[in-house]
Amino acid sequence: DRYKGRCYEIEPVPGEENQFIAYVAYPLDLFEEGSVTNMFTSIVGNVFGFKALKALRLEDLRIPPAYSKTFIGPPHGIQVERDKLNKYGRPLLGCTIKPKLGLSAKNYGRAVYECLRGGLDFTKDDENVNSQPFMRWEDRFLFVAEALFKSQAETGEIKGHYLNATAGTCEEMLKRAVFARELGAPIVMHDYLTGGFTANTSLAYYCRDNGLLLHIHRAMHAVIDRQKNHGMHFRVLAKALRMSGGDHVHAGTVVG
Repeated sequence: DRYKGRCYEIEPVPGEENQFIAYVAYPLDLFEEGSVTNMFTSIVGNVFGFKALKALRLEDLRIPPAYSKTFIGPPHGIQVERDKLNKYGRPLLGCTIKPKLGLSAKNYGRAVYECLRGGLDFTKDDENVNSQPFMRWEDRFLFVAEALFKSQAETGEIKGHYLNATAGTCEEMLKRAVFARELGAPIVMHDYLTGGFTANTSLAYYCRDNGLLLHIHRAMHAVIDRQKNHGMHFRVLAKALRMSGGDHVHAGTVVG
């Protein structure tokens, strides 16, 4: 009985037939400290497959402070980002380089330079810009770094570009983050859902230890959160990301 989950309240969903909200509490001893992977494995790993349930949606998580404090959280946070950029009292303005795929590394770097020279604070890689045959990641990082330093020299402002370090393995991901730091880039980026929470937390620790900001892209979120009666609410994914580690997350456009 000590390790049982307990459903302590059930209430109907307003305006819906045969739909209910169940509040379930779990003992903290069931969860490994600092592991979003284990947390989700325990909470949603099996229950979504039960045949007795036609649909199931995880609407929210209430995380006790004693457990949330075991996670890394954001590597730095907004104040450190503003200090690094020396920009205060206003929103930071950026854009994603388009077309997202097909440019050579040299042309990609040229687009970054033109955007930053034109007044933007940041530019960013798109979520599926990794290391394709037409633009290998090393070449992209080098040309982007050149664009950063050139725009900084001409504007007198500190600039940035979200270099996507997402890769097929954790080792390759960290290799790309190391190269970004060696080039003097202030920030890297990770696709935390497709890349996985274990990889994301590993990258967050590296970023904290080495002074890199970490931007997060939510690619694949709609597979999980789009349906209103099945999956997870994005607030759950956002809370999990905050625990796993990320300074800010791509939130999508206003129009969807």
